[in-house]
Amino acid sequence: QVQLVESGGGLVQAGGSLRLSCAASGRTFSSYTMGWFRQAPGKEREFVAAGRWSGGSTYYADSVKGRFTISRDNAKNTVYLQMNSLKPEDTAVYYCAAGRVPYGSSWPVPREYDYWGQGTQVTVSS
Repeated sequence: QVQLVESGGGLVQAGGSLRLSCAASGRTFSSYTMGWFRQAPGKEREFVAAGRWSGGSTYYADSVKGRFTISRDNAKNTVYLQMNSLKPEDTAVYYCAAGRVPYGSSWPVPREYDYWGQGTQVTVSS
């Protein structure tokens, strides 16, 4: 059974940092794309960042480029999202996702991902 478990969310002041973790289990993810998405109240789920579990290419939403970094630790089967210079508009529930998503225009599309975590709340105060 595939499980993605996010952690690391919380309350932080604007300008601060948080690191989200996504612990993956239940299968081998070496050929998978790992994505981070977020959803604010009353809004649709939006793409944040994605990268190959095997390494190499990464892709970021324009709104987080230069502030967020996706990475992974193969030994721990964990994907991270380092978030710096946080803004109030970053406030949302953040979700980890995994799927066999072809590189390119499909990476930001939520329906392309097969597995999702339960989400972790990030709140940035002004």
